[in-house]
Amino acid sequence: MRVKQIKDEDFLQFRVCSMFIGTCQCSWKCCIEAGKPLCQNMPLAQSSTIEVDNNTIVERYCSNPLSHAIVFGGLEPLDQLPELISLIRAFREKTEDPIVIYTGYKEEEIAATICLLAEFPNIIVKFGRYIPDQKPHYDDILGVNLASDNQYARKLG
Repeated sequence: MRVKQIKDEDFLQFRVCSMFIGTCQCSWKCCIEAGKPLCQNMPLAQSSTIEVDNNTIVERYCSNPLSHAIVFGGLEPLDQLPELISLIRAFREKTEDPIVIYTGYKEEEIAATICLLAEFPNIIVKFGRYIPDQKPHYDDILGVNLASDNQYARKLG
């Protein structure tokens, strides 16, 4: 999979220690709707893209006793859907730990994608674009604060 970053132990995106995988593509829908550049992930977007074999990522995760979930985020994981599905399949051959996907899409924009992801066990999707100048709110499913009040998580399946 092409990625911008892999962080073996992340405590910011989910309630348990997770492997964070920063994806490499984005359509910049948050910035377009806001009418200005506002992406908090610009440093990540400007970093180099690397290609890492799916089995390497899975083995790296499985060999780390601290991480108990996988989080895809950074830019827009669903803009790399074929690569994302391929890596989820590889993970599901080894573990049924939670897989969390942070997307800026609204749930109604990606109904077909949600159906596809729901075929896998233990998938959680965080929906909603970033909207500036809002108070963070706590999401019970993720166990963390989200930046905009339109954002929420839902467990699929």
